[in-house]
Amino acid sequence: QVLVTESGGGLVQAGGSLRLSCAASGRTFSRIDMGWFRQAPGKERTFVAAIRWNFDNGYYADSVKGRFTISRDNANNTVYLQMNSLKHEDTAIYYCAPVNVYSGTWRPDRGFRSWGQGTQVTVSS
Repeated sequence: QVLVTESGGGLVQAGGSLRLSCAASGRTFSRIDMGWFRQAPGKERTFVAAIRWNFDNGYYADSVKGRFTISRDNANNTVYLQMNSLKHEDTAIYYCAPVNVYSGTWRPDRGFRSWGQGTQVTVSS
């Protein structure tokens, strides 16, 4: 069972940057693909970015490509999301989770149940 704790959110002006962190514990973190998701008010949670356990290239939603960068530190069981050139539409609660590819789409691992509280990102226009 993987437990996650997200941090690093805040209020930022459009065009600004934030770096989110996700501290994970439980299963062997260094062998788990990890990802970030976000949920805007009144909308479903959607995929943002993913990174494989072996530091393969990051995978991104089209809406954040070229602006966000996912990375990980296996020694410290942490995954990061560097967010640059933030837009108002990036406003959401951001969550991290173990991920897998199902039917060609990055999704939360089917065995994952313990969502963290997330971290709020608010971008003022």
